[in-house]
Amino acid sequence: MASAYFRREMPNYYFISDCHLGFGRDRATDRQREDRLLVVLEKIRQEARSGEAKHLFIVGDLFDSWFEYRQVIPRRHVRTIGMLAEIRTLIPVEYLMGNHDFGHRTYFREELNIPIFSGDIERELLGKKFYIAHGDGKALNDTGYLILRKILRNRCLLWCFSWIHPDIGIWIAERMSGGSRAYTDSRDALQKQDGLRIFAEKKIAGEKFDYVIMGHRHKPQQDQIGNGWYINLGDWLKSYTYGRFDESGFHIENA
Repeated sequence: MASAYFRREMPNYYFISDCHLGFGRDRATDRQREDRLLVVLEKIRQEARSGEAKHLFIVGDLFDSWFEYRQVIPRRHVRTIGMLAEIRTLIPVEYLMGNHDFGHRTYFREELNIPIFSGDIERELLGKKFYIAHGDGKALNDTGYLILRKILRNRCLLWCFSWIHPDIGIWIAERMSGGSRAYTDSRDALQKQDGLRIFAEKKIAGEKFDYVIMGHRHKPQQDQIGNGWYINLGDWLKSYTYGRFDESGFHIENA
């Protein structure tokens, strides 16, 4: 019988997107959504302790809205923040901003040691080239949104917004989040082609990426394109899916 000492661990890399914690006015439903997320995060935490989980990527829109002040952050979802802080002491965690993430400043970086990226990132995992992006702004003819995103992330505007009382400011941020969703849904309904998939095709064919990982569309998708793969992680509003990559390939898993 083979000794457990010689058992070979298979490293896992995790990808989570579009949890939208805080969505809707029904706090009980939101808490259930967070409970399901915490089960997955606990699994990652345990694997990180054993050396199996190697990295966690949050590919945008962890919260349905987020705006932090110098001394104040939104009060809900502290369980998730605490779990991420613990995971980060064990493995790297990286956070890509999504279209609902305009209010991030320094909290994640300074308090949790989790870097926040406003743009796309490239990584090499197990010898494979990964291009990781939330996906907002990559729909066809999405110039209007790109302009709006630049405005909403403007440092001067965010500084001015920070002078609004948190109770009012966070309420406004939640309303703006709903507007962003309505805009995205209306854009998707009009699109006859999937701009995110077209973007992935170009990255795979032109720049030889093995995997292009995105969220934003809220539809889990795993398409082979030539020698590469386009992965959409789905969401935590309907599909409750996330990604796991190991030596056997990429897997879309259900929470």
